[in-house]
Amino acid sequence: MKLSRGKDRPLPTTVWYPTGGDGPFPVIVFSHGLTGQPSDYASLLSRWARAGFVVAGAAYPHTSSGVADFNVLDVINQPADASYVLTKVLALNTKDGDPLEHRLDTAHVAAAGHSGGGITTIGMLSGNRDDRLTAAVVLAGRQVLPTPFAGPKTPVLFVHGKLDRTVQYADGLAAFDAVPWPKAMLTLPQGGHVTTGDADLSLVATATTDFWRWSLYGDAAAKKRLADTKNLDDQL
Repeated sequence: MKLSRGKDRPLPTTVWYPTGGDGPFPVIVFSHGLTGQPSDYASLLSRWARAGFVVAGAAYPHTSSGVADFNVLDVINQPADASYVLTKVLALNTKDGDPLEHRLDTAHVAAAGHSGGGITTIGMLSGNRDDRLTAAVVLAGRQVLPTPFAGPKTPVLFVHGKLDRTVQYADGLAAFDAVPWPKAMLTLPQGGHVTTGDADLSLVATATTDFWRWSLYGDAAAKKRLADTKNLDDQL
């Protein structure tokens, strides 16, 4: 999708969706890390799609790979970008002839992100609260602004490597502790920062998919599987 939130904010967006079934499918907006691209997470996001979710990932205008004017501080603008992308994707539900027409569950939407994208996702739950969100996943993320989590009760799953040297585990744990809603923290004892591209991928994919199945579909069996996950602090 060729999206843009103003002249300086192009948001080319890749959408992964189930190839079969009529839905309706919950929608997840995904935010990549600094110097990343949505395609970097294709193995994880495609698994979510196969499990029955529509996943939209935009390349952010000033923090994605290859941009001429990279600016780490632009992450503060990305929660609004992600909400814009979510609005545009949800609109496909009523777009004549679109492959997703009448296949989206517009009442069950979520946000997820890795690293800088985790910061973006936290922003959507706090200072730039998007009240449409009904669940969220934060991969190796942290809070950068002292803004409290606010708005409707939204279950959140945090995933963080204990050996992360880019975003310290303690910072991810502090964000987890600050969430006032149902929450869980999956700790990867030998995990580094790129938890979606190393030996922990299978565990992360399984746990996040079970979380989505529970939080967005109400799948009780998935919640039980998640609760049985090793190294999970379950407060759901």
